[in-house]
Amino acid sequence: MVRLGELVMILDLHRQGLSVSAIARQLGLDRKTVRKYIKHGLAAPAYGPRQPRPRQLAPYEAYLRQRVAAHPGLSGRRLLRELRENGYAGGYTAVTDFLRQVRPPAAPAFEIRFETPPGAQAQVDFAQFRVTFTDEPSALRIVWLFSLVLGHSRLIWARFVMHQDLQTVLRCHIAAFQALGGVPREVLYDRMKTAVTGEDAERHVVYNRALIDLARHYGFQPKACRPYRAKTKGKVERPFRYIRQDFFLARSFRSLDDLNVQLGQWLDQVANARLHATTRRVVREAFVAEQPALQPLPAMPFAAVLKLERRVSHEGMVSVGGNLYSVPDATRKRVVEVHTLADEIRIFEAGALIATHPVLDGRNQRRLAPGRRKAPPRHGPPRSPAEQPVVERAGERVTRRPLEVYAAIARRLAGAGARR
Repeated sequence: MVRLGELVMILDLHRQGLSVSAIARQLGLDRKTVRKYIKHGLAAPAYGPRQPRPRQLAPYEAYLRQRVAAHPGLSGRRLLRELRENGYAGGYTAVTDFLRQVRPPAAPAFEIRFETPPGAQAQVDFAQFRVTFTDEPSALRIVWLFSLVLGHSRLIWARFVMHQDLQTVLRCHIAAFQALGGVPREVLYDRMKTAVTGEDAERHVVYNRALIDLARHYGFQPKACRPYRAKTKGKVERPFRYIRQDFFLARSFRSLDDLNVQLGQWLDQVANARLHATTRRVVREAFVAEQPALQPLPAMPFAAVLKLERRVSHEGMVSVGGNLYSVPDATRKRVVEVHTLADEIRIFEAGALIATHPVLDGRNQRRLAPGRRKAPPRHGPPRSPAEQPVVERAGERVTRRPLEVYAAIARRLAGAGARR
């Protein structure tokens, strides 16, 4: 067989008038080969069918069919060992390739859709997003989407936050329940650390104490889904992709607040106004029917407190959760007690409440309460410019005397000069 370049050379030399013998001598080919390619030109060569090689597995195929028909679950390794005992010398891949042809295909298991009655369950989870805010275009931020989805109506309540700490989780729960106007009887969680702290010796799920306090206050039962079973939380997992594709991508946001404002508008106008593909109901209309089945909100606000001790900085600030909060100018103690609530920071000095602040989202932020950091008050009437104290170096202050004193000194010096 000649290469394409040699074939082109044969035909070119033939067009130039060279004989078959001359072309064969010049290219180092046989004359029959040159004559054949001159005859066929550039037509693709035709090859006959390749003769099948005898397969080593062929004598054992009937045995494999019989074994697989009787016991479909037998592994390829098991069958290979049986073939080896009967004299098979071929490879494992030949066996598995043949098994794929003869083994009956496994029937796919149908998924059972789990539907919940009205007001029975909500599902909660976080998803990570990366965003660059136009207010700070040089920084790529990681934000987290907290999402709560009602299992019956599929209503979505969601909010972007800067981190997943316990205080944020509690604050999002409270805001979601307020927005829903009620509380589901059960809330299903992934095994996030802010909800599940681990398992006890009997493999019972151990929930975060603050989450248990929140559940008792609002009257819902926390429930952790089984590990590595994402389909258990399908109602909240699927909306994350929906939110990313239908809302988040190809948009710009000035800040976290602007991101949440746009998210709220999209939830109200698009997500919760759509015809749900599974339930075949408009989400908002389904929620209107589900809302009376929710448990009523408690009469008192949730007030679980995490107590901390914090040192006051030289600027009069205390650090809580990566953010700085101010204390009053009159604060005298260097160490104060901080009570962290779901939505409020309270600062105490010697048992007395001296400052309250709303919780700041994110980190590295400062909150200076209005009216703080005033200059110390003056006592007595204001001084005139002539009465203002003058700061001078030692030895530079000149004593003020009446002019008569200087005139007497001048007369005395003049008299002393005349006597000389």
